[in-house]
Amino acid sequence: MYAFDIAAGSKPDLYRDLLAACDAVTAGEPDGVANMANVASLLWQYLPDLNWAGFYRNVGDELVLGPFQGKAACIRIPFGRGVCGAAAATRQTQLVADVHAFPGHIACDAASRAELVVPIVSGDRVVAVIDLDSPEPSRFDEEDAAGIEQIARLLTDRVNS
Repeated sequence: MYAFDIAAGSKPDLYRDLLAACDAVTAGEPDGVANMANVASLLWQYLPDLNWAGFYRNVGDELVLGPFQGKAACIRIPFGRGVCGAAAATRQTQLVADVHAFPGHIACDAASRAELVVPIVSGDRVVAVIDLDSPEPSRFDEEDAAGIEQIARLLTDRVNS
């Protein structure tokens, strides 16, 4: 059983503690899907104002739904389509204040207003993306992006199975 003391104060403190928790639940576990499941659970539990937290995996050069918390979601997303597909195609974090203004946005949940998607890259290949959705416009900022990017770097070799 895991018990974590996650700071509820500043974002840097929150993400420092969340990174440590992600490290604790994935260290030494070779199964990438199990690691994604535990991390999705931690993100859902400790990040406020989310309505979806999870992963899409690169399977055959398209994104396929992985472990998540939230409502049922789109199963397959082509690279380059929507926010997740843009992150996978460009290998760049996508920080979107208003998803309705994002060209080609895929509305899996009509309640989502803001989205943060961070690719997990191993070598020259996107292995997966971390996807966070919120019903609050402009919910995510650069501190959130930096915190999730740290988690993505930690997971590079831990979800690549």
